[in-house]
Amino acid sequence: MTKTKKQPGYGILMAFTIIMTLSAVITLIPDAAAGKLCPLGYKAHCTFTPWSTIISLFLAMISCKIRSKRFLIKSND
Repeated sequence: MTKTKKQPGYGILMAFTIIMTLSAVITLIPDAAAGKLCPLGYKAHCTFTPWSTIISLFLAMISCKIRSKRFLIKSND
């Protein structure tokens, strides 16, 4: 049976993934107090809504890939 051990730095990337995912969701939230319309046609929390959401999700995906490739060690204990 193979077990995986977490190396130092794994938690930092996990926190980064969570923050980026939450920020992607937050950018989509409508906000009546926003000064400008977003390109999707409504006043969102972030006026760069579609692009900021895509960038945040892309960064979360990259950090997931790094965590799975570099920070997990397979051992046969």
